[in-house]
Amino acid sequence: MKHLSGGRGILGKKRKDIQTKDLCRLLVYILGHRPDEFGLIPDSRGFVPYKELLKALHEEAGWGFVRSSHINEVLVSEQRALFEADEKQIRAKDRVWDPDLNTPAQVLPKILFTPVRRKAHPVVMEKGLKASPQGHVVLTPSKDMALRMGRRRDPEPVLLEIRAHSAQQAGTAFSSFGDLFMGPEIPAAFIAGPQPPKAQLETQKGEDKKKRDQAQKVPGSPTPGTFVLDPQRDPDPHRRDKRGKGKKPRGWKEAARKQRRRK
Repeated sequence: MKHLSGGRGILGKKRKDIQTKDLCRLLVYILGHRPDEFGLIPDSRGFVPYKELLKALHEEAGWGFVRSSHINEVLVSEQRALFEADEKQIRAKDRVWDPDLNTPAQVLPKILFTPVRRKAHPVVMEKGLKASPQGHVVLTPSKDMALRMGRRRDPEPVLLEIRAHSAQQAGTAFSSFGDLFMGPEIPAAFIAGPQPPKAQLETQKGEDKKKRDQAQKVPGSPTPGTFVLDPQRDPDPHRRDKRGKGKKPRGWKEAARKQRRRK
């Protein structure tokens, strides 16, 4: 039995080593060759957040089990020299893709697609698409890729159609990264998609009105039944005078006594 147990241990270690090597090869391909194929756009230094990388990995058949611990096993293995990482992100040392993410799009499809969260849908249809914290809106000519990226943030994202060619002619600058495209923002005039449900529109309008009302409120404004004292309307000139600091002038007692004597 001990012999069999030891055999299973050896086989288990071999499987784990094979799994780590396979994951390493996949990471090299994703990070070093085709991040765009997985709906990923690295930052200007080539780094991809672990959170985004794991979401992309889980979409691949047979890789749904991967966790940060599995990536850490790669980083302590013999292949660790292939990567650079910190607590939040990772990159491949050798990258064959163009690191300039601001490369102007040479060929721009007439129509591109992008996903939005259901909650953001009404705002986008009214005001357009704003750049993400990374500084761009990500678009793709593939509906499937757009839905894939959208489901990372919403189980049922809303797919929008962007008239990219018309937007470009109107002055919107687009850049390309592999099969993906990016823009700083997309005006609402170039966005087509399903109209938000009426109830959702009313809710959004209510929230917008509430925000406007709060913004218009003057800090420290009086509540009903109260009034604000205006120092400039004080009948006593000595209190109005800042140099007097609210004190009566010297000799006021003597003046008061003289006045009483006259009476």
